[in-house]
Amino acid sequence: MKAEVRLHIRDAGHANALAIGPGKIALLEAIRDTGSITSAAKMLGMSYRRAWLLVDETNRCLTSPAVETASGGEHGGGSALTLTGEALVARYRALERETAGAVRRTFGSMLRETPAARKTR
Repeated sequence: MKAEVRLHIRDAGHANALAIGPGKIALLEAIRDTGSITSAAKMLGMSYRRAWLLVDETNRCLTSPAVETASGGEHGGGSALTLTGEALVARYRALERETAGAVRRTFGSMLRETPAARKTR
């Protein structure tokens, strides 16, 4: 069995409690890759409204925004990760890798490579 780490970080000690997990990080990565909240939402199979609310919540909880948006204009609008957004993604992914390594070191010897077959009666 391969242990999988799904890291969810919550800071409930503040009025603007930040919750970061795989979904928000995937959304930030999709925005980075597509340059658009709309395209990122489509890529992840979520509504634009849901994606926008997640971005807004993330931006409000950080010391500076993770995503900047530009509206309309000659070449259309778009969205991009800020340095804060890039750092948030990088730090989350690094912590995820570190945690996965710790899980493998701590529990690896206890886990089967292949799940045991269930006995039937």
